Amino acid sequence: MSNLVAFDLANPGTPELSKAAPDRLIAGDPSYRTWKIEAAGHGAIRTGIWEATPGITHSIKGETWEYCTILFGVIILTEEGGAARRFTTGDTFVMRPGFVGTWETVETVRKLWVAVS
Repeated sequence: MSNLVAFDLANPGTPELSKAAPDRLIAGDPSYRTWKIEAAGHGAIRTGIWEATPGITHSIKGETWEYCTILFGVIILTEEGGAARRFTTGDTFVMRPGFVGTWETVETVRKLWVAVS
């Protein structure tokens, strides 16, 4: 097994399909596609590609730290008590443990992500 993992953005394989959890849904009917590329340390570090269709959900990170780079699309993140922030193709951000707010997918979005719990 190699210690080098390449992401094939043109052909990432078969995604897991899901929907927003009812207790997290605020507006719309977002659908998700998740390509889990790598997991290490019994799930403590995970990485992959994620895609969402338009909608608004509650985003609650709990003890998870997440790094994201937007491959395409437009989102608006609003942290509780903070200003709305718009992210689009090429933008990169981190949501630290304890982040609570809303995630609005304005245009279908695809992101690279790394999560550490």
